[in-house]
Amino acid sequence: MFSGRIRERVGGIGIALLVIVLASIGWRRRETARRVAELRQAATTGRERVVTEDDLDGLPTPVRTYFDTVLQEGQPVIDSVRLEQTGKLRPGDATSSWKPFTATQHVTVDPPGFLWDASVSLAPLVSVRVRDRFHDWTGAASVSLFGVIPLERGDSSPELEEAALMRYLAEAVWYPTALLPTAGVEWESIDERTAKATIENGTVSASLTFSFTEDDEIARVHADRYRRVEDGYESTPWSGYWRNYETRNGVRVPTEGEVVWHLPDGDMHAWQGQLTALQYNKL
Repeated sequence: MFSGRIRERVGGIGIALLVIVLASIGWRRRETARRVAELRQAATTGRERVVTEDDLDGLPTPVRTYFDTVLQEGQPVIDSVRLEQTGKLRPGDATSSWKPFTATQHVTVDPPGFLWDASVSLAPLVSVRVRDRFHDWTGAASVSLFGVIPLERGDSSPELEEAALMRYLAEAVWYPTALLPTAGVEWESIDERTAKATIENGTVSASLTFSFTEDDEIARVHADRYRRVEDGYESTPWSGYWRNYETRNGVRVPTEGEVVWHLPDGDMHAWQGQLTALQYNKL
C-alpha cells in the first residue's frame, strides 16, 4: 500500500516538473521573441554597404593589419548577428563548480545592443535561465529557475551599462566591422602589438586594450570592468582571451574564448565557451 502511494507521489512530482518545463519553454520563446523584436525595432539594418580602404585610413598599424587579415575585399558591413555558444561557466565565486551552458545571442551594431539568452544546467532536470541585455544604451541582467521563477535581477545602473557596453566591444571579434571607426569606435595606438578602443554615446562609454598576435589576430582584450559583488559593483581587472580562428561567412573569427577576473588572491576563470553557429544580417 505504501509503495503504491510513493509511486503515485513520485509520478505526481514528475508530471508537475514536466508541466513546469513545458510552460517555461513556451514562456522563454515568447520572451526571447519580444526582446529580439525590441532590438530589431531600434536598429539600423539593411544598409548594403561594404568596407573600403577609406574605412581603414589613420588606424594604428596592428589594427589595420588585423582588419586586412580577418575581412575579405568587399566585406559587407555587419548590421546584426545571431550566434550560438556552448561551454561552461561559474555561477558564483572562485569556489563554485563549473556548470555547462548553451546560449543564443542576438546583436545589433547601430546602435550597439545585444541579448544573451543562456540555459545553465545546475543538476539533472534543474536549470536556470540567464539573460544579459544591452538595449537603448541601458543594461539589464536576470536569472530565473526554469526560465520562469525569478531568482536574481540586475537593474540598469551606470556600472552595469558600462560593463555591458564593454562586453559588446570585447565580443566584436565575432562581428569585426563593428570595430571600425565608422561604427563609432576610436582607436589609440599603444605599441606595435597593442591598441586601445573606445566607444561612447555621451552618457555611456567603454574602453578596452586589444592585444594582437604575430598572425594579426586579436588574442586578448583587457580592462578594469565592474564585477557584481553582493549588492553592488567593484571595478576589477578583467580579460577576455580569443583563440582558434576560423573563417565563417567570409570573416575570420575566434571559435573559442575565455573570461578571467584577475582578483587579488589569484585569477578566477569565469567563462569558457565555443562558437557553434554564426549568422550575419539575419536578426
